[in-house]
Amino acid sequence: MTGLATPWSASLGLGVPIVAAPMGGVAGGRFAHAVSRAGALGLIGMGSAGSATKLSAQLAEFEAARGVDAEASALPFGIGLVDWGLRRDPELLDTALAARPHLVSIGFSERFDWVERVHAIGALAATQVYTPAEAVLAADAGIDVVVARGSEGGGHGDPRMGTLSLLDAVLDGIGGRATVLAAGGVSSGRSLAAVLAAGADGAWVGTALMASPEALTPESARPVLLAASGDDTVNTSAADAALGLPWPERFPERVVRNAFVEAWAARVDELRGSGDELDDFRAAFTAANSAGDHRLVPVDAGEGVGLLRSVRPVAEILDEFARDASALLGRWS
Repeated sequence: MTGLATPWSASLGLGVPIVAAPMGGVAGGRFAHAVSRAGALGLIGMGSAGSATKLSAQLAEFEAARGVDAEASALPFGIGLVDWGLRRDPELLDTALAARPHLVSIGFSERFDWVERVHAIGALAATQVYTPAEAVLAADAGIDVVVARGSEGGGHGDPRMGTLSLLDAVLDGIGGRATVLAAGGVSSGRSLAAVLAAGADGAWVGTALMASPEALTPESARPVLLAASGDDTVNTSAADAALGLPWPERFPERVVRNAFVEAWAARVDELRGSGDELDDFRAAFTAANSAGDHRLVPVDAGEGVGLLRSVRPVAEILDEFARDASALLGRWS
């Protein structure tokens, strides 16, 4: 790994200032281990379908990978949870804390009653924010790592501001009070260099790692990711409505546009309705989702998906990020 560090990443012993986003259904235990082994911070992600049982299974995968790696016993790792999933299954947080991660991220959270428990095990508390005001609230609540998530990001988020403008405002509002990571569209060494030059302590990277062989990404989704460009993505709540998931309307998900999205993006309220025909469609959609059939179910991806051109190991991708960012930043050193 080419040396590239910020004071924050160096404090964790990272070789590159990147945290892998805890993408539900993608960031499993093997993935988190591969990321941390490559010098970044790997997170196990529990999305909207997460449970304590599923988290335990992925923690076992992480330990299995770490167990055969003599150099990996002390590697830092983290766990990412969804706030409303945590309220549904409180054992999720108990299970996460028992694993003694270095960082616990709880997203989509307007309450911070969990921060004290995270600090009690010596871990860092992290959350995503979408406005400068939210960053101040998070810092006031004792959050250690504030993730400034711009509208370019894949999956669920509040698409209010672009990444650089949000990062700039967050740094201006809470600079020095918390670690600030940039998220949304950081998909190459160029964009990593951009956010580091702007003052971020690191980057929160998701889409660029989704096609890696270590990820849990369904095989049917990989060709979709590799064929897509950034302008193929769109924010929509259509899939959530079809699956009956209680995501707040504030948090649509950025996905790769397909025929389902084209047909239903402007008719989301209809998908939340009732009737035999609609119930049949929702049942078929749910079955397709369980089967990983992405001919119907859209694939989450951020605007940087166009730079994802091949299936490559996590270590190779992160090394390229570090080398390219170092070369660009070195031009002005």
